[in-house]
Amino acid sequence: MLHNRPMKIAKLELFKVPPRWLFLKITTDDGVEGWGEPVVEGRADTVKSAVTEMGDYLIGQDASHIEDIWQTLYRSGFYRGGPVLTSAISGIDQALWDIKGKSLGVPVYDLLGGAVRDKMRVYSWIGGDKAAEAAEHAKQRVAAGYTALKMNATADFEWIDSALKVQEAVERIAAVREAVGNGIGLAVDFHGRVHRGMAKVLAKELDQYKLLFIEEPVLPENNEALIELTRHTSTPIATGERLYTRWGFKSLLTSGTVDIIQPDLSHTGGIWEGRKIAAMAEAFDVAVAPHCPLGPLTLASSLQLDFCTPNAFIQEQSLEIHYNQHTDLLDYLVDPSVFKYEDGFVARPTKPGLGVEINEAKVREAARAGHQWHNPVWRNIDGSVTEW
Repeated sequence: MLHNRPMKIAKLELFKVPPRWLFLKITTDDGVEGWGEPVVEGRADTVKSAVTEMGDYLIGQDASHIEDIWQTLYRSGFYRGGPVLTSAISGIDQALWDIKGKSLGVPVYDLLGGAVRDKMRVYSWIGGDKAAEAAEHAKQRVAAGYTALKMNATADFEWIDSALKVQEAVERIAAVREAVGNGIGLAVDFHGRVHRGMAKVLAKELDQYKLLFIEEPVLPENNEALIELTRHTSTPIATGERLYTRWGFKSLLTSGTVDIIQPDLSHTGGIWEGRKIAAMAEAFDVAVAPHCPLGPLTLASSLQLDFCTPNAFIQEQSLEIHYNQHTDLLDYLVDPSVFKYEDGFVARPTKPGLGVEINEAKVREAARAGHQWHNPVWRNIDGSVTEW
């Protein structure tokens, strides 16, 4: 249904739902609804407050003026950026694109230049603390049809750690590679747990396993270390899940040290900001693999970006990920088949907006229970705090 008059934002509602997600519903004065996912994992209440504060700028505004609303929310505060504020903006942006697509009867990717592919490759997380466990889990995922997998590189790691710890990490990854063969893409996430000195050691040791990429080999605040790291590995380097807006990616791209960027569309500023970041990356010959260990609205938003972005090559998704205890990716959808994975790919969504329909009754019921998910706190053997 086409709308010839402004669609004014009338109402914002927030739902904190298990396992660790926050959903936003924006309704216009003529009843069009848009959904988004503004959340920082472990800080859902903080982001919820930020969205509520931003509501003062939103009520009564034309929901179709997405760029102007983004600029207003980003620039209206003297302090800007960072995980909380840009995650709040991200969920709002997603919901506004959902409204716009629904009002025009088209998927969001059609509004951002149209589709560039028919299907998108996805990868699955695998767990297992021991080499044999990880290898078995990998074989199960391949049997389920996935052609690409990702696993954590290590458990806790000290600033400078032992040769034994390195050996254990390498043996676990070697076991997975042997179990699935070279025909399966295998990515390894350092998770920012590894500091510069040990990142060099691990990256060099893992080169022989022909990895799809190594992810966050150092914390984003230490990205200057990537210059040195590129001298120790030929494996593609991926990072970016903890960078916010195009300005956060600017120095990373100009440094020439990254091969794959991983903007998270619930953190970095939303769909439109993600598309701008992807275009910047394309100019630097860098691929895009959106970060997405979150819920169905983040995944739906990511796929809308993927299908209009030439340099997007693979998509993270959280089905059966270890975070999703008791509630999983598909549980809040009216039609879970929109995320049906076949031979390691997901088909291009065709429904308007984000392409998913949220089961609102289930969301409201789940929000009554809510969640209190927080990151675990890890400590070294000497009692000092280490990276999770």
